[in-house]
Amino acid sequence: MTYVWVEIVMLANLARQPAHGYELRQRVEQNLGTTLSNNSLYPTLRRFTEAGAVTRTPQAQRGRPTRHVYEITDVGVEMLHDMLAELPDDLAADQAEFMSRLAHFDRLTIAERLAVLDARTRALLARAARTDELVTTVEPDSWARIVLDEVLSRSHAELRWLETLRVRAAEPPLED
Repeated sequence: MTYVWVEIVMLANLARQPAHGYELRQRVEQNLGTTLSNNSLYPTLRRFTEAGAVTRTPQAQRGRPTRHVYEITDVGVEMLHDMLAELPDDLAADQAEFMSRLAHFDRLTIAERLAVLDARTRALLARAARTDELVTTVEPDSWARIVLDEVLSRSHAELRWLETLRVRAAEPPLED
């Protein structure tokens, strides 16, 4: 399974402002609260450059090596939109995949937002159904039961939250 959320966060950052690699890594890490390795960052930037999604412009620095500034292109904006608007079922259960899209709902149409919420809802309903089945296989006072009860509780809580998001998602996008 290929995860898309890191690419979404990188392109969304570049859509706000061009950046050199280190600066982009810092901004992505601030958004994610986690470390992004150069082994993830630079190969992804190279793929984006090869796909025409970003440009890479050398910028000379006095007494230091040249750094490269990355800037999103129209192709990149379209690519970002397509990634945001699609949440495949095999990724919908992944919280980072969902949250990376939710954070940029302002870039989507109402129908696209609702489709993303529908995919997440299906994933949570499937998780809750699997958990319900598992609950019947463990002892009521076991640690496993405590875990399963919590997973079920969190699934139901998020399903309720998704309903509140659905109301907001149905509102027309804000105009720039």
